[in-house]
Amino acid sequence: MKMLQYTLLNVPLRRNKLLLRYSAQLFKRCYSADIRNIGILAHIDAGKTTTTERMLFYAGKTRSLGEVHRGNTVTDYLTQERERGITICSSAVTFPWNGKRINLLDTPGHIDFTMEVEQSLYAVDGVVIVLDGTAGVEAQTVTVWTQADKHNLPRLVFVNKMDRPDANFDKCVDDLKSKLDAKPICTQYPVKNNEGHLGIYDVITLEQLSWQQKDYGRVYHKTKLESSDALRDLQEKRNELIDQLSGLDDELADVVISTEGFDQVSNKLIGQAIRRATNQNKIVPVLLGSAYKNIGIQRLMDAVNDYLPTPEERNQIYECFGNDLAGKVFKIVHDKQRGALTLVRLIRGELKRGMRLTCSSGQAEVVSKIYEPLADEYREVSSVQAGDVAICAGLKSTVTGDLLTSSHSSLKNAQKRLMKSRGLTTQLHEDEEDFVGNQEMFAIETQIPDAVYFCSIEPPSISSQTAMEQALKQLQREDPSLRVSYDAVTGQTVLGGMGELHMDIIKSRMLSEYKIDVDLGPLQIAYKETIESSAINTFSLEKEIAGSKQNVSITLELVNDQVEVFSLDKSPENVQNLNALRPRILQVVRKGAISALERGPRVGGQVVDTQIRLHNVVIGRGTADSFIMAAAAQCVQKLLTTNGTRLLEPIMALQIVAPNDRVSGIMADLSRRRSLIKDVTTKGDKNKLILVNAPLAELSGYSSALRTISSGTASMTMQPCGFSEMNSADESLAVRRAQGLE
Repeated sequence: MKMLQYTLLNVPLRRNKLLLRYSAQLFKRCYSADIRNIGILAHIDAGKTTTTERMLFYAGKTRSLGEVHRGNTVTDYLTQERERGITICSSAVTFPWNGKRINLLDTPGHIDFTMEVEQSLYAVDGVVIVLDGTAGVEAQTVTVWTQADKHNLPRLVFVNKMDRPDANFDKCVDDLKSKLDAKPICTQYPVKNNEGHLGIYDVITLEQLSWQQKDYGRVYHKTKLESSDALRDLQEKRNELIDQLSGLDDELADVVISTEGFDQVSNKLIGQAIRRATNQNKIVPVLLGSAYKNIGIQRLMDAVNDYLPTPEERNQIYECFGNDLAGKVFKIVHDKQRGALTLVRLIRGELKRGMRLTCSSGQAEVVSKIYEPLADEYREVSSVQAGDVAICAGLKSTVTGDLLTSSHSSLKNAQKRLMKSRGLTTQLHEDEEDFVGNQEMFAIETQIPDAVYFCSIEPPSISSQTAMEQALKQLQREDPSLRVSYDAVTGQTVLGGMGELHMDIIKSRMLSEYKIDVDLGPLQIAYKETIESSAINTFSLEKEIAGSKQNVSITLELVNDQVEVFSLDKSPENVQNLNALRPRILQVVRKGAISALERGPRVGGQVVDTQIRLHNVVIGRGTADSFIMAAAAQCVQKLLTTNGTRLLEPIMALQIVAPNDRVSGIMADLSRRRSLIKDVTTKGDKNKLILVNAPLAELSGYSSALRTISSGTASMTMQPCGFSEMNSADESLAVRRAQGLE
């Protein structure tokens, strides 16, 4: 396998086609232990896509180096991605490296597309976090790190852009400790020669690594350090690394104790200890380089093979499926020729072309074709083994978050085995059929973040209405964070999204991919509402429908509560009446009451931090469930309208980097936007970092305003950080804007 890798990198490119075909056939037969499923996560512009392009190039998958600024990258294939130089959709690519098969997901760094990151993390076994060596840990780095924590994913850190004069490796390591509470283990350190060219000291092998740019960094040289101050410093760092690892790994500690020192510890033992500690999330190995200058990428790929887990080392919960098929759907894309393509991470069993599958909703699906992923290029294969990632064509009902199984009975049997192994009952009641497919352990349904912007969308003509609706349906299937709803009051289709850029991208994709020049209405802020004080009311509703008398009297109370949405009054005068109610009736009342919280009376925002407390309900004989539900909803609406609500506005956390001489102008502009300045710190020799919390309502078009104030020298990122109450003047203005009066 190493001979194949060497050949791919060194023969003329025009002769590589036959070898690549042989490589593809060879890696098609990979075992689970030879597969690595990884994701690349980072802040905006840290270098994720450039790093991915270098990996593909050195693995022999591409013949030239893709560059973001040239718009010729493999993974950023959408027109909007190449025009803007940003990643919008996560892309899957597969390539061989030193006897292993790496399935890699390149993810977006912009907060507007954080849902793409969340979906991707369900399909990987480990992640590579890319840091900008000049900036360290930034806002979105913290976000993606938290997402990796949620999924308990082992991770590596690659400190990129270390060739730049203002790069600071030590600061990046300190940021990992202070901002992310991580335990970094530095396996490499930077070194620069007299000409300022970047090299790498390998702490484990005590070698200096250097790359030649004349062959695009394909070949790198290893130089064993001779007796020198540099060697002594590196030996000291190696001893520190072994000391740190021995405190976390018992096997390495036994070797250190038996040999009474660090000198007899082999490089292989160190690597094995790093792998064990990484997979237990005790440490984070730190590597460095410069993707743009083609430095350090091969060693990063080696680290992925050496330190990150195999598929069989994770997802043990799915062993209850035995040899039956189980696969996670983590993304859906639409191709003009092939239609809807479903990206599946196969956990158990073997997926073959023409197989009949069952998704979580119970719908039967047939896999018409299977492709190996390489962004928007596809190579058809006949089957995929457990642990691998594949693209399936022909799945019509499957959505992101579904679990694919060979049959519904297979899913039920797996659940019974799991419950039995945990000492639980295996008895399933008739009304628990849906419970089988909806448990968290058997599904990967993600929590969709709340939309922060809304706007109306209109087709260019009535004849385009159906085409627009179909296009939005496909885009929503790809991107669950896109909300599409119909407003019965205005008769408009309403989009909800994560930001201005998100809405702009949707409009651009509608034009470029579906040829529909839609019009977007003005952006509306997604305010929320909450009650001012507790209120209680009894609501009676009586009506004759189709000769049947419907009668409901219900007493509900609204109280301020951030934990529970619906509760029962346990007072002595009401507890007997409520205990006599059938559980089904309680569920109907609960569903109707909670549905009324979706639209508040002020601006139609969701009502939050409010608990509905049921005191009493009297239901006439023969009253329909739908009538009971409507009565509960109308009671809550009456309480909200009578008692009144106050608005909560979304707040954004901004990080602004600006030259020192531009800070005063930026601060003056922020003060006019009702902003709260959290901190101003030094960033490098000439820049300042401004941390700000500001209302989203004041930030419309702020990126353009910032460029104007700073003459294009400042940059900023922002992400949601909660909701805040408004004063009466700002609240009145927000209501007038929502009503179209401002």
